[in-house]
Amino acid sequence: MSAVGAEFRRNRLSLSYVIVVALLILLVVAGGFLSDRFLTWRNFGNLFQQLVVLGMVSLGQTFVVLLGGIDLAVGSLVSASTVFIAHFLEWRPDLLWLALPLALIAATAIGALNGLLTIVLRVHPLIVTLGMSSIIFGGTLMYNKEPGGSVPRGLADFSYAKLWGIPVTAIVLVAVFALAGLWLQRSRSGRSIYFVGGDREAARLNGLPVSRIVVMAYALSGLCAGLAAIFLTARTGVGDPRIGAALTLQSITPVVVGGTVLAGGRGGVLGTLLGVLLVTMLNNLLNFLNVSSYYQWVIQGLIIIIAVSIHTTRRRQ
Repeated sequence: MSAVGAEFRRNRLSLSYVIVVALLILLVVAGGFLSDRFLTWRNFGNLFQQLVVLGMVSLGQTFVVLLGGIDLAVGSLVSASTVFIAHFLEWRPDLLWLALPLALIAATAIGALNGLLTIVLRVHPLIVTLGMSSIIFGGTLMYNKEPGGSVPRGLADFSYAKLWGIPVTAIVLVAVFALAGLWLQRSRSGRSIYFVGGDREAARLNGLPVSRIVVMAYALSGLCAGLAAIFLTARTGVGDPRIGAALTLQSITPVVVGGTVLAGGRGGVLGTLLGVLLVTMLNNLLNFLNVSSYYQWVIQGLIIIIAVSIHTTRRRQ
């Protein structure tokens, strides 16, 4: 029975990937008809650069959602990290080697704290991470209310560097996703995230360190937010206390669209990567068509509702 169930779940995930790929093809064809600039190599180069930040944050969100949780603090964490990095480097641009690791360590620690609080307080992660988001956002605004700081030229150049015409940051993103996918599928600690997300009590009875796994998943989410902040700061050249506000909702959309179930235990990073590409490409086309950002928010909300409804219906069937 377990083998049949595993095969059934694999088929469901494969179908999710097929749907997303079909939507991508449809979007490319529609974009070619609707805009003469959409199918240009220059636009795809810009698109690949745009998906890096969303991709990193969505990857971290995937780890948490696989547990059956959610991280609403990622947007504020990205904003706070950009402010820290830009102001630190404005003060000591020669200490780039120190500023970036410190930002990653701090972001990872805050993510781990989110996971720890959900366990110790026994409060739903939505409430914990929402509260943490408010704390981080308020603290960041108390430190600095406007964009500021600066980054060394070398870091800015890296964000726009290309290899064989492809942005280096996009190559790094794909490499990180590949490593994350291998870790989830091939390592014991990675597979344990699926086990805990599928049935936390059963995982505990089988001797898995559930609390440690939860903290690890949220720590990874924080780490990914820190990586996204580095790319974002390098690209904009400043630290903005509000720049990550939209990323919370945006990071959930690719995860759900890519087939990762909000209840936990099913999904993967390949679906998230395809979802990131779909959402970024859709926003890119809507910008070419001069569609207001307000309508783009409405569209993203509808995508989440439709995707969750489809996955819920398939799960019941």
